[in-house]
Amino acid sequence: QVQLVESGGGLVQAGGSLRLSCAASGRTFSSYGMGWFRQAPGKEREFVTAISWNGRSTYYTDSVKGRFTISRDNAKNTVYLQMNSLKPEDTAVYYCAAGIGAYYGFGPDEYASWGQGTQVTVSS
Repeated sequence: QVQLVESGGGLVQAGGSLRLSCAASGRTFSSYGMGWFRQAPGKEREFVTAISWNGRSTYYTDSVKGRFTISRDNAKNTVYLQMNSLKPEDTAVYYCAAGIGAYYGFGPDEYASWGQGTQVTVSS
């Protein structure tokens, strides 16, 4: 079981920036893809972005392209989500997730482990 802990969430005004971090435990962190999902109140989990095991492949949902950047530092067992130009509609609990394989998928069932989530609130 991989344990994931997110941090870096908070309250920010529209147009501001936040950087989320997800620290993973386990010696095999570099062998699987990682993803970020978000969930707003009353809504289902939404795919945001993902990164392959070696960081060479990434994918972003259209609503965050050009604003969010996912990266990973396998030596530190950490994946990051840099969020710029934040909008009120980005408000949600953000979850990091560890994939089953070396690459990523877009559905929650393609991820084996989940963090506890960190709240991101963007005011207008």
